[in-house]
Amino acid sequence: MDLKATHSSTILTDRTHACNSRLCLPPIVSPISPTASAYPSSTLYPTFQRRKASSGMLNESHDGACLDAMKSSSPPHIKLNKDFISDLAICKNDAAYDAWMMKCPSALSSFKQITNHAKYKKIVLFLDYDGTLSHIVDNPEHAFMSNAMRTAVKNVAKYFSTAIVSGRSCHKVYKFVKLGELYYAGSHGMDIMGPVIKNESISDLPGCTISIEEQGNEVILFQPAKEFLLMINEVQSFLKEVTKDIEGVIVESNKFCVSVHYRLVDEKDWPKVVHCVHHVLKDYPHLQVTHGRRVLEVRPIIDWNKGKAVEFLLEYLGLRTSDDVLPIYVGDDRTDEDAFKILREGKCGYGILVTSVPKQTNAVFSLRDPTEVKKFLKLLVKWKKLETS
Repeated sequence: MDLKATHSSTILTDRTHACNSRLCLPPIVSPISPTASAYPSSTLYPTFQRRKASSGMLNESHDGACLDAMKSSSPPHIKLNKDFISDLAICKNDAAYDAWMMKCPSALSSFKQITNHAKYKKIVLFLDYDGTLSHIVDNPEHAFMSNAMRTAVKNVAKYFSTAIVSGRSCHKVYKFVKLGELYYAGSHGMDIMGPVIKNESISDLPGCTISIEEQGNEVILFQPAKEFLLMINEVQSFLKEVTKDIEGVIVESNKFCVSVHYRLVDEKDWPKVVHCVHHVLKDYPHLQVTHGRRVLEVRPIIDWNKGKAVEFLLEYLGLRTSDDVLPIYVGDDRTDEDAFKILREGKCGYGILVTSVPKQTNAVFSLRDPTEVKKFLKLLVKWKKLETS
């Protein structure tokens, strides 16, 4: 399916260099990262003997900083039961959320404003998965999207170029979404795959190749961190080993990153999780830890993130220098902020944060939860049908 929309155009004013020139792709591996020649096999980069999970004592200051970040990104739940509901806590939370929404209004109540700006433009839609298309669940393997949400995404993709941008690997997020007409940017944008656009050349996109996927279809591939694959696989094995005695830890492989989920871990054991992760990574200076919603992400240190993935996909779609394009990015996680920032600073699109609590963000609009995301997608389809009728 050719996802490039064909609509009449108008001019989007106030565009800065972030969205006004052709994408200058960085080298496949940045200067601070190991190259393929430096690490041709897993036996040449730093290794160590398997260790048992540590006692959890924090020995380094960065462990403490990491623990603070874990707590700040994991606000306590309001506990409710059938005998007592904390009405005061709920009202207080709603009041704070309502005040915050003055700065980051609902994309539903602001829908007319969005579509007024989108008239005669090519909307390109970028969607996070967990917490955006599916609800956050305790077990990441059970983060299924509903059939109604899948239908909403399928319908919106008929009218707008659509991509899923996720911390999951392309393979995993595709298994959840099951829509071959979309583009997928997995591993926080380090694993990009999607339909080949006919009559378009990829020669201007360094590192972009054409491959054959499982169903036998041609797809484009872009993997800026492919030199780290052996290293990531090794680190995943060590992380599984050193955390195996911490109840509730789930170590998930996402190809070019490793996710250490602590959603099911008792908070008193969070220091053990932190210590184990840093204990492994001290021998891997080219990897870093970032924070998500009750997850620690181990990723290569390269100049690449979800924002870069958005730029790459716009370039591939031939829309990077277009004045009649309006990118819209919907996501709920800290890692989505890189994409929000690209759009906000470039004044070339809208970030929409999915959250039910006030958060500092670069997004322009907000939605409360995946149910509201589904409503927003349906509204986009309805609006486009009316516009083209």
